[in-house]
Amino acid sequence: MRTLVIGDHYIPASAYVEALAGAGLDPAGVRTVDWSGGKADQHAAQQRMEKEGPGAVPVPAEIAAAVGDAQALALHFAPVPAEVLDAGSDLRAVVVARAGLENVDIEAATARGIAVVPVAGRNASGVAELAIGLMISEGRSLARADASVKAGGWRKDFGGPGTEIGGSTVGLVGFGHVGRELAGRLRGFGVRLLVADPYVGDDVLAAHEATRVDLDTVFAESDFVHVLARLTPQTERFVGAAQFALMKPTAYFVNTSRARLVDHDALYDALAERRIAGAGLDVFDHEPLPPDSPWRSLDNVTLTTHFGGETHTTNTRSARLVAEAIAELHRTGRVASAVNASALGWG
Repeated sequence: MRTLVIGDHYIPASAYVEALAGAGLDPAGVRTVDWSGGKADQHAAQQRMEKEGPGAVPVPAEIAAAVGDAQALALHFAPVPAEVLDAGSDLRAVVVARAGLENVDIEAATARGIAVVPVAGRNASGVAELAIGLMISEGRSLARADASVKAGGWRKDFGGPGTEIGGSTVGLVGFGHVGRELAGRLRGFGVRLLVADPYVGDDVLAAHEATRVDLDTVFAESDFVHVLARLTPQTERFVGAAQFALMKPTAYFVNTSRARLVDHDALYDALAERRIAGAGLDVFDHEPLPPDSPWRSLDNVTLTTHFGGETHTTNTRSARLVAEAIAELHRTGRVASAVNASALGWG
């Protein structure tokens, strides 16, 4: 299987090369190219593509020039517009090391008979662990205490005693890979777990000792609310002022999923007016946050730099899942998990 591996500043090409060899593919058929630009440039491009698609950023000439006779592309954030697809007459699949496919022109690929394959669950454990970190940071004011000590102070007044996860009620909006990883890690804390997800089966909830509830109940009864849903036209900005108004004044909100799931103006108002206790956020509408962003001045929010899935484990697993998909294509001539499998006649 002739494969072009496209490395970036998040997952290096070497990780895919090693994984492809581990999947039994001939290393002689693997070539590599690096997507140009610095890490900040690539992050900015990814953010733009998430909103506007692969055509919103310049065509990566170095990638188009390298496609050649490749049958499969293995990549992460690099843009794959129609121009890249047209650069290779033998292309059969574009395999992306994440669940989001905003950087690939799926319509153009389908029209050319090219499969587009995401990988699911690759960063679930890393995101789940960050979510717990944000819960603890907010509940116990860890970041605020750290900032005080480093500034020469010794702050101990954070508006009241800390909140423990143990024995609390935790609500999850969405129960996919991250939600299930998080549920497993929360079991040791002895939490009451509420889940709002109309698509998950009762057997899955039972296996994780979770109770199915509606969206309003998650927000009204939880001490910690996590948004873990997929971003779709139906879920864009679906968490807003009405949901925050239901939360207890002692409750915390955590988002490690997608910024556009949430009305950030409504969330900011709820925090600034102290209508909820705090929030932990790893994702934002504008990344990086502008220097004058009002979010930087809030004293009841822990902010991280959209790095929930950036772990060694995630990188290794991502590359392995990509390699397994390409190996499946090599063995069977198709990949069952391709998002356009039915359109290609693979359904």
